[in-house]
Amino acid sequence: MEEGNTTIIMASLSTLSPSHLTNLTHSLLSISHHHRRRLATVLSSPTLFSLTLRHLLSLSLPDKTHLIANHLLSLLHPLLIHRKHHSSSAVTMKLRDLDAVVLLLFLCETHQHHPDVLEASADNWREILGNTYSNTMLSNNSGLWTCDAGILMPYIETLVRCKRFVDIMGGYNHLRRRDQKEGYEVPAARTAVVALRAVEVFSAAASNAGEVECVICKEEMSEGRDVCEMPCQHLFHWKCILPWLSKKNTCPFCRFQLPTDDVFSEIQRLWEMLVKSSELHVA
Repeated sequence: MEEGNTTIIMASLSTLSPSHLTNLTHSLLSISHHHRRRLATVLSSPTLFSLTLRHLLSLSLPDKTHLIANHLLSLLHPLLIHRKHHSSSAVTMKLRDLDAVVLLLFLCETHQHHPDVLEASADNWREILGNTYSNTMLSNNSGLWTCDAGILMPYIETLVRCKRFVDIMGGYNHLRRRDQKEGYEVPAARTAVVALRAVEVFSAAASNAGEVECVICKEEMSEGRDVCEMPCQHLFHWKCILPWLSKKNTCPFCRFQLPTDDVFSEIQRLWEMLVKSSELHVA
């Protein structure tokens, strides 16, 4: 599973232009520095470490899954920002949640490479993790972070690790919810609906697009009337499309997906965009 996801990400990256790849690496470098600073701050402060660990321990498994899912969304956004029709807003996490997720991921990474370390009392975790983090940072100061690969590979590894966890935990619950309600749909995000364009109908333009009626109400769109234009360029009456998007995030004509506030549906939508872009590389 992880190798397949890594292949998809690498193939998608290969479709970026040199300028877009440079912009992406700069964005990821800034994000990485911010996350490392937050982790260093948590590990260097006994009070903040205690509060963050207590917050983590108080979260149920579904809450931890949701936390990692939001972090995954924040990692996916810069990867897709240059893609056509990508209209998702950057995910902003509360500082408390960001501290919790970077500590959780570091705990998982430490357990993976040094499983015996965390068998010590939790009272000693801050010192142990602090030493582990310092050794990791020293080993990374070999100049690797000055090249694109040194920036991209840690990002890809974190992205794949989060995706795998969400697939196992959040994805299972999300699919089970779909099974419980056949034809499960999610509403479009309000920010995406507000951002939709209003355009004036012209008979010639409508004819060229092959559209003379709103496919929702089956009524003709009058010339000179303001209607809603979806990112896929299909047109609908405002009175028809707004109730539709309050229940479904898809275009009634072509099923193009608008962003949604449902975290797992949004991950699925963005990941499908990533897969499609990776297929361009294969083609």
